Amino acid sequence: MLAATAAMCCVVCTNAQDSLRTYGIDEVVVTADKSRRANVFATVPVQSVSGDDMRLMGLQNIADAVKKFAGTNVKDYGGIGGMKTVSVRNLGAQHTAVSYDGITVSNTQAGQIDIGRLLLDNVGMLSMAVGQGSDIMQSARHYASAAILSVETERPHLDKGESMMRVGLSGGSWGQINPKLRYWQGIGKATTASIDANFMRADGIYPFKLQNGTQVTDERRNNSDIMQWHVEGNVRHDFRDSSRLDVKAYFYHSERGLPGSVILYNDAANERLWDENFFAQTSFETRLGKLWRLAVRGKCTHSWNRYEDENAKYATGKLVQTNRQDEYYLSATIGWKPAAWLDVALAEDLAFNKLHTTVNGSPNPLRTTSLTALAAKAQWGRLTVEGNIVGTLAKETLTESEVYAIKTPDDRRKLSPSLSLNFRILPDEALYIRALMKQTFRMPTFNDLYYLQIGNTSLRPENANEYGVGMTWNSRPWGIMKYVALTIDTYYNSVTDKIVAFPSTYVWKMVNFGKVEAKGLDATVGTELQLAEGFALTAMGTLTLQDAKDKTDGSATYGSQLPYTPKASGGLSAMLATPWLNIGYSATGQGKRYSMAQNTRQYQLEGYIEHSVSLSRQMDIKRVGRLTLQLTLHNITDKQYEIIKYYPMPGRSITASATMEM
Repeated sequence: MLAATAAMCCVVCTNAQDSLRTYGIDEVVVTADKSRRANVFATVPVQSVSGDDMRLMGLQNIADAVKKFAGTNVKDYGGIGGMKTVSVRNLGAQHTAVSYDGITVSNTQAGQIDIGRLLLDNVGMLSMAVGQGSDIMQSARHYASAAILSVETERPHLDKGESMMRVGLSGGSWGQINPKLRYWQGIGKATTASIDANFMRADGIYPFKLQNGTQVTDERRNNSDIMQWHVEGNVRHDFRDSSRLDVKAYFYHSERGLPGSVILYNDAANERLWDENFFAQTSFETRLGKLWRLAVRGKCTHSWNRYEDENAKYATGKLVQTNRQDEYYLSATIGWKPAAWLDVALAEDLAFNKLHTTVNGSPNPLRTTSLTALAAKAQWGRLTVEGNIVGTLAKETLTESEVYAIKTPDDRRKLSPSLSLNFRILPDEALYIRALMKQTFRMPTFNDLYYLQIGNTSLRPENANEYGVGMTWNSRPWGIMKYVALTIDTYYNSVTDKIVAFPSTYVWKMVNFGKVEAKGLDATVGTELQLAEGFALTAMGTLTLQDAKDKTDGSATYGSQLPYTPKASGGLSAMLATPWLNIGYSATGQGKRYSMAQNTRQYQLEGYIEHSVSLSRQMDIKRVGRLTLQLTLHNITDKQYEIIKYYPMPGRSITASATMEM
């Protein structure tokens, strides 16, 4: 903006003085922390962290970063290969959409995404929004979600013919080794291509202490190994009319042991899981004249997993289950700007999901889902209002319904409105109040409907109502302080027709039985201090206070805090940049919580705080490139704790890495 203005002034002056002579000026680049400002100005609560900051803190995966966001609850089953899912404000993991470069990652079978398999190597920005994101051109799936965890990969920034290659190797405790490769290439004036590849293996055998009454023994976590591959390719083309085309191909494969829960006097663990995921996605954005915009997205996904369990209780001595999911997804959003203060968008998504399983007694369903979202954003002076309404239609067919005598579910139709706003209290100060009201629901998963004998094809969607009021502030620069950003949000959530497993005469059944109410407060603070020339300190902190209760009529646990929901949790991160060394520190903690709905001492999990420290240094090597060395000490106090009961988390560990950029 500044460069363009200066250039215009130069041209005007030149023409006025001498139309035959021209003058050149140096390019001026203006930079700012766009994500921090967007978080404060947004009408809904948004938190974000850059990929560079996550790597400076020495975080190992996406799940470690999400734990630091206020209002999130990450279920972590321990170890490098343990499953990790995220729930926002106690709405359940199925209500949280995980977006990868603008397109949602899907799992219709279980409804939950394992965020532990998402790697940090190529992440440019990670953000979490309650409600929908702030982009009015987003897909209908985003509008339909109760919360969105968005992963944006780092885009190549190269000129014509330029290239960049980055190779790295990291290793650490418990047999972990992780080579990685990135290559960027500029093709022509407007096209860039990139490829990221990495491999990781670890035996995962870490020590822990097992308490049996007054006796404490030293044990080792068994069957916690993992071996995984990840390859991802991207092509981006910018057209002359400012249109943009992005194409991505992604492949992930892993084999891992499932260590299972810790049982006294029995450390046998023979379960193994193979996962494979491939998808190809594309998005195209363009302007249609001055008033219209168009965004089109498409995605094909193939997911496969194989589960094995060796146990004498099976007739053949081994249980083998294979599941295959396929999705075909199309999305289009058209935007219209009829006035300077008003934006309107209409989004339509169409998805086809099918499951093929070898589990006896389960059919192979096909689900067709149509999502239509009408959204508007208006700004009058200091007031911004955003609203949308989402219509959902879902139909299912069963390829083998007669064989298993299973009734095909009725079609599901639903309208879900949302409204959010913010108001700038003072005209010359970035101080805002904001409010949110949103209704969403989540469809029953294929497992809810059909799995073995517990499925129930008469299930209704699980309904969620979100209400929130908050205040945000972004300071002006003052002295050595570049900024202070502060957000405080209170909320009330209610989930009805909650899908729960309910015991019947012989087997458990999935039923619409539960009701949950959650009240809470989320607070975030961030600051940056320019201590001296070459010395800068950046710090971020989050705090969550929550009261989430079972409000199911007739429930024996009515009024009890929900399982795995601490009353208080939070995180702290700090990064000190110096001319010689960068130092990163992070801490994550939770208060006491319960593993069961019964809030008794028997099921209580003690609170914990985990600390990590990272040291890194960059060095320019002539005629070679830039070398980055990093050393991270995780859980420096060797605190033993559990996020999920009977799944002990690793103690103190170390990771070292070297990366060369050429």
